Order: sequence, then C-alpha cells, then structure tokens
Amino acid sequence: MTTAGLEGIIAGRTGIATVGKKGAGLTYRGYRIEDLAEHATFEEVAYLLIYNRLPTPGQLTAYKKRLQGLQGLPEALRTVLEQIPASAHPMDVLRTGCSMLGTLEPDGQGGRTEASIADRLIASFGSMLLYWYRFKNRGERIDTVSGEDTVAGHFLRMLTGAEPDPLKKRALDVSLILYAEHEFNASTFTARVVTSTLADIYAAITAAIGALRGPLHGGANEAAMELVSQFETPATAEKGIMQMLEGRRLIMGFGHRVYKNGDPRSDIIKSWAKKLSEAAGDTTLFDVSERIEQVIMREKKLFPNLDFFAATAYHMCGIPTSMFTPVFVISRTSGWAAHIIEQHNDNRLIRPLGEYTGPDPRPFVPLAERS
Repeated sequence: MTTAGLEGIIAGRTGIATVGKKGAGLTYRGYRIEDLAEHATFEEVAYLLIYNRLPTPGQLTAYKKRLQGLQGLPEALRTVLEQIPASAHPMDVLRTGCSMLGTLEPDGQGGRTEASIADRLIASFGSMLLYWYRFKNRGERIDTVSGEDTVAGHFLRMLTGAEPDPLKKRALDVSLILYAEHEFNASTFTARVVTSTLADIYAAITAAIGALRGPLHGGANEAAMELVSQFETPATAEKGIMQMLEGRRLIMGFGHRVYKNGDPRSDIIKSWAKKLSEAAGDTTLFDVSERIEQVIMREKKLFPNLDFFAATAYHMCGIPTSMFTPVFVISRTSGWAAHIIEQHNDNRLIRPLGEYTGPDPRPFVPLAERS
C-alpha cells in the first residue's frame, strides 16, 4: 500500500508519546499534556523525555543547575556565529551552531552521551541564537551565562538583557512544554532516519532542524504571525479571511494531519495569549486571532493548531517573529533526543520502498543516433 506523505502509515514503534490516540490524546510517557502544562516546568518535561522519568525535587534542582552550567559557548563557536550574516534566518544560525558544536564537543568523547549532549544543546541553543542576534544587531559580545536557572528565563534575559517578566517567563515555559514532543512528525522522523544510519546525535538534530525549517512544519507559527498582523480589527480580519478563502489561498495555523477534533495544545496556548495581551493592555492581536479562528471554523470546520495562538503569545513576550521557530527547536530538542536514544536502543536502518511510476525498461540510444 502506498499513501502520499505516508499519511496513516505506522512507520515504527515508540514509547515516548501518543498523539491523538483515542482515550489518551497527547501524552508524554503517559502523562497528559494538560497536566504537564498546568503543573510542570519545561525542565521537568525535558528530564522526563530524555531520562524516561519525572525527576525528584533533588534531581530537578541538580538538573537545572546542570543546564545553567551548560549555557556558555566555546570561543571558536562564538567566532563562527559572528561570521553569519545579519540577513540569515535564525534557523540557519541554529543549524550551523549545532553542527559546529559537534566538531568541538564530539559525541562519545570526554564521557559525552546522547543524553548529556541533548542537555548541552537545550541549554546552549538560546545562547547561540541570541549571541548572534545581539552581536549583529547591537554590536555586543554578550556573556551567555545568564544566571537564570530555567530555559525560558535564560532565553528572555539573553534577548533583552533585562530581568524577565514573570508572566512572560511562565508563558514561554508552558509553550516549551507544549512544543517538546509530538511523536513521528516530520522533523522527528528525519532525526530517526539519520540516527538509524548510526550517525551521531549532532547529525540527527542538525537534520531535524532542517526539516523544521519549512513553513509546513515549524515555520507555521511565523506564517500565522504574518497573517494576523495584517489586520487592525476583527472586522477587517473577517473580511480579509473571507477573501482569502474565496481565492483558495492557504491559511497557516489551521488543521492537523493527526488531530481531527482539535489540537489539545491550542486552547492552552490560547489562554496564555489572552493573559499576556490583557496584562499588556493591548488585546488587538488576540481579538483578531480569535475572529480568524471563528471564521475558519464557521467556513471550513477547521480547528487552530498550536502554532496559531502561539504566534500571538510569542509576540506579546517580545520575541521577534523570525525567532518563533528557533524557540520551537530549543523545546523540541528534548523530544528529538528521546527519539534518537530510543532508535539507537532498538535500531534497524530505516529504508522504505518507493512505488515506481517511470517508464518501462527501454533500449539505450547512442548519442550519434539521437535526433
């Protein structure tokens, strides 16, 4: 049996997450996403995914301290980041940074394991991105050891150089939980394919970043922001969306290959987008987004996915639109690492078949006889 985009095809076995499973919804190692978003921190979730258990209080304290100690960047990596043009997309910065770090701190050397490298990348991806950003935009060579003991706090402090707002820090923390893992999505499957060749974790995560770069996967949150920011009021948004629908234009941030009755993450990030907007005293983007949600449901019966309201939430946190997908990378590295470890523990080279649709065998025509 063949199917476009492998839709509906089971491509492997995993004990990491369920996505849209009847009676379960979205779970990470058996824990419901709703419970994790309400009660956990991203550091707890990263530990759960990578080490296959929730940390004890002592383990969590030690883990946060370990991540804090991994925020710094080698001088050679900083030099490379300084060479990347200001016009580069931030995703390309992370792709390059990941590959470069792999040459400086190789897998399997110095006692490094896939789990410890995952921790290193989670802790330092924000450092890489914002070192480059601050250098190219402000001419600053910043110290990337922020003193913050959370990934969200580290990112926001590196972005602004100021004490992170508690509400924004928690909103970003929740979004990292929501983006951390999602079963055999395009970037995760890419990581598993690369891992199945016995390539190292840096190669797998660099490849996964490349897969996430595309607008049909991670770039959807950036596209959602570009859409929402076009409209000044809910009324103009409704008119504009109706015109887009009449023109059969693609509207990013709606529908999902797996979820048929709504993305369980969407309502969670929507609530945070609303809290942030109300706290800022400016609900324009949220109101426009909500009207677009209503119009698409009325006209197309499609639910928003996580990316749609994440755009408003990230904007209200002061995160530049071009960094929305890199934030996704920081979070999803925990899920990618879990899959890389799982693939290596029970590995077989991933090599599917392709259904041939070309011509039947035919004789070769020498060059002199071709007309």
